[in-house]
Amino acid sequence: TSIPPQASGSHDGATITFRKIFKTSYPEFVELKVNQSGEGSLDARQLDEDHNPQSFTIGAPVVQTIFDLTEKLHDFQGIDLEVHRRLANLGEKTFHYQKGSEAHEVTFNYTIDASANQLLGLFDGLTRQESELADLKRTMRYDHLGVNDVLIQMEADYNSKLLPEPERFLPTLDQLAGDEKFIDIARQRARTLSGRIQTSH
Repeated sequence: TSIPPQASGSHDGATITFRKIFKTSYPEFVELKVNQSGEGSLDARQLDEDHNPQSFTIGAPVVQTIFDLTEKLHDFQGIDLEVHRRLANLGEKTFHYQKGSEAHEVTFNYTIDASANQLLGLFDGLTRQESELADLKRTMRYDHLGVNDVLIQMEADYNSKLLPEPERFLPTLDQLAGDEKFIDIARQRARTLSGRIQTSH
């Protein structure tokens, strides 16, 4: 997918990283990176597990939004996003900007900044999306009965508008819908969800 011209220029060669560490949650560690051309990687795991980043591609509109929001946040240079109130630990979140030798980052537990929360929502959504796609592919290979449970979760997240690019599910959903080795209810659910995603995009 080509990046719109306004996305290039000052951020050429830049990479944005989102990191979240939240012990006792699942996953405890999330690190998502995206560069200007839409190449991304996701490492989501427990803290005692080895690094295992998986590559994926992010569409131009989402990349554009990520870099626009980063620009509104001054590339994370010299900003304070924390509310500085006594709050429960909601996980340590870090935004990191890197372009050549230039690097800025900001870490917070909870923020009320609208741009930061929008960016956080996008990164959380991309994490959820890629994790569910990986789960669907895994269950399609190794756990045919588990496929329907993954689809129910996907459907719920799609209904709640938590997935930034649900169209990424389409090839896998269509493959599942057409394969008779899966139970009818899962195939029908995949067909319906695929149809809804195609209609709305």
